[in-house]
Amino acid sequence: MPLLVAAVQATPTPGEIDANARLGARLVAEAASRGARLAVLPELFLCAYHPPTLYVADPASTHVDADGDGRVDDTRLEPLAVAARDGGVVVVVGAAVRHPDGRRTCSSLVVDRDGSVAAAYNKQNLWGPDERALFTPGWHGATIELDSWQLALGICYDGCFPEHGRAAAVAGAHGYLCPSGYLAGSEHRRDLYYAARALDNTMYVAFANSVGGGDPWRFNGGAAVYEPEGRPLAKAPDDGEAIVIATFDPAELDRVRRTHTMLAEYASSSSTLWM
Repeated sequence: MPLLVAAVQATPTPGEIDANARLGARLVAEAASRGARLAVLPELFLCAYHPPTLYVADPASTHVDADGDGRVDDTRLEPLAVAARDGGVVVVVGAAVRHPDGRRTCSSLVVDRDGSVAAAYNKQNLWGPDERALFTPGWHGATIELDSWQLALGICYDGCFPEHGRAAAVAGAHGYLCPSGYLAGSEHRRDLYYAARALDNTMYVAFANSVGGGDPWRFNGGAAVYEPEGRPLAKAPDDGEAIVIATFDPAELDRVRRTHTMLAEYASSSSTLWM
């Protein structure tokens, strides 16, 4: 069945999980009022992507804790849980997560329609010295199932690696959900990478991004939903809070994959593509 998907851009406050959860809840409720059944919010949205704060703040104020099964029970996230329950929306939102073994990861939380929260994916490809100092990379991909859609999770720099999206598609993904944090000046790459991942793998892509903030941590928006030939179905401007909504259509996915068969041919090929 078709799935209406929202990609969000907004300006969270560094180190303020309570305030950012309320902001996220407002945006999710608005997306739900417009018919969305899935909402994707930016990378590290709950603490804000602001390494100076993450270095010096008490981790309790910037991180959420996950148990050994990835479950997150944090009262600060209750507004998001309520918005998901009331709106019948699944929410994918970026967070810094502490694990029982002491690891800290840059993760995507999934808030289900019943309000439960889980750390569903840990970013595998960390970008730059700050992320590598702050976080431990994840070691496997992750896919969620929603209304018969297999939706792979990626975070920002993951989407710069064609292999990441391709591995997801070969594993059966129909879509690729990418909370991100692209800085001002990266507009060309921001707009190219996720369109390319859609076309490379004939799958839908939802790209969410932070926007605004102060230099050098000023973000450039451009939240978008791309169709399986890489065209933007909906795209936000480079400035200002925005929610863009578009439909993941199974008939269109099937048409594109029957027309452009590189994914099937890759999956069935036993030849070496590079000598």
